[in-house]
Order: sequence, then structure tokens, then C-alpha cells
Amino acid sequence: MSKKAGIRELKNQTSRIVSEVREEMAEYVITSQGRPVAMLRPFTREDEEAIRQTEAERALAEMQSLAQEIGEAWEASESASELLAEQRR
Repeated sequence: MSKKAGIRELKNQTSRIVSEVREEMAEYVITSQGRPVAMLRPFTREDEEAIRQTEAERALAEMQSLAQEIGEAWEASESASELLAEQRR
């Protein structure tokens, strides 16, 4: 069951609350004027993997965008692959 903490309590008791989350795997619903606004919970391996996956997807998308930009600006008569193959000979 989740515990509740108002923003003021969270501000004044941050160290204690974070310790509970880390050490006791506690979850807190953070409230503002009595209304839930956020959830504070332990960081799991699944969370870590999701972040890694998101970062990898973002990096791949950036590389694909750069490759497209280079391809559109390419003016040589041979492709980059052909030029690389020629240098390797």
C-alpha cells in the first residue's frame, strides 16, 4: 500500500522519505492540496532497462537522421560504400 506525503512534507522530510523508498521499497503518492500529483517509488532494474532502451532508440534515430542528411547532400559519383571498398583494396 502506498503512503501519502504532501509537497511540504516531502520538502521537509526528503532524506527520510527517500531512505524509506530505497531501504524499505516504500511507495509514496505525492499530493498537492490533497490531490495526487506524482508517485515516488523504488527505481527497478526494469526502469534501468527501459531507460537504456530509450537511449539506444534515440541514438539510432539520430544516426539514421544523420545518414539521411549525408545521403541527400552526397555529390560524389560513387556511393560511400563503394569508396570505402576501394580504399580497403
